[in-house]
Amino acid sequence: MANDLSTPLTGRKRKPGQRPHFPIARTLFGLLALIAIGFVLRLVLTNDPNGGRPSEEVAITSTRNSNQIANEVATGPVTITADPQQFPAGSSITAVPEGTTGGNSITGLPDLFGALPDLSEETSDGPIPRIAATGLTPFAAYARPVDAAVADTGPKVSIIVTGLGINEQGSLDAIDQLPDDVSLAFAPYGKTLTTTVAAARAAGHEVLLEIPLEPFDFPQNDPGPQTLLTGEPTRANLDKLFWLMSRFGGYAGVINNMGARFTASAADFSPVMEELGARGLGYIDDGSSNRSLAPQLAEGNKVPFSRADLVIDTNPSRQAILQALASLEAKALENGHAIGIVSALPISVTAISEWSRDLEAKGIALVPASALMK
Repeated sequence: MANDLSTPLTGRKRKPGQRPHFPIARTLFGLLALIAIGFVLRLVLTNDPNGGRPSEEVAITSTRNSNQIANEVATGPVTITADPQQFPAGSSITAVPEGTTGGNSITGLPDLFGALPDLSEETSDGPIPRIAATGLTPFAAYARPVDAAVADTGPKVSIIVTGLGINEQGSLDAIDQLPDDVSLAFAPYGKTLTTTVAAARAAGHEVLLEIPLEPFDFPQNDPGPQTLLTGEPTRANLDKLFWLMSRFGGYAGVINNMGARFTASAADFSPVMEELGARGLGYIDDGSSNRSLAPQLAEGNKVPFSRADLVIDTNPSRQAILQALASLEAKALENGHAIGIVSALPISVTAISEWSRDLEAKGIALVPASALMK
């Protein structure tokens, strides 16, 4: 008997009781093909942009003329009443002629960062000061003016308050209490530096930037992040300097925070002073180190410079601060000028504010630090 497996399919007979074979796969494929053809024909032959979705036409009532204020603006002049606190009665808005230059022009106004556009250079860290194409320096532009009569006669004293900007409320309180001629030095680490510096300048204060420099006992005594260090490549220190300079704008110069080791190293300090000179900034030495090379380097790079004579609140008590201020007055009477440095402690700020009220009666003028910088 022949093997069923070897029997040809053609002409093969179904055995008795065997069910007929039904091609299910072919049937399903045919149905899918018919559905696809029907869908294509509907798209081609039916002009229905909504794709068969139900739609209904609804009448729209126009409200075009229901806005009274809009109609008045469209048909004629309208009077707008301004906030009396923002625009007091009697004030006016002065139009600036197009194309004008100088302090009254748009290009002559400080930006939100606090810097004049012509005195600002963009870097990867942000804008930093530069000398304008006209030769105007940041020192000249941001220094607080001094009355000619005061500048030419009598002994003068300057007070620099340091450490501002870290505590926002404390900084704002100091700005409000201190006389306008007190110079304010801001640390480069505050989160609201732009607003606090803007408040200081709006109140008439001259602003300085504190830069952290390496002390002899670093890192046990650390002035803060981005401290300029001895022995580092010049490029590394200049990169730190640019970062520090980009924290806010509108400062006339810089003042060191610590730095006894750094300011005694000509190889490290010289490129920094050269950069300050190239950018038209002044430099104040806090007087904490007799080994500082700042006077020589500032003169060689034509940097406006001065050195503080006395730290006022080494002992932060009212009596000690008043005694130190009396010593500062004596130096001013003896040398014709003197600069005192004080921290932003509330007790120091209050003492300076009260002391300054009687200074003119003693024949001594309170002037911003820039007035005593060569």
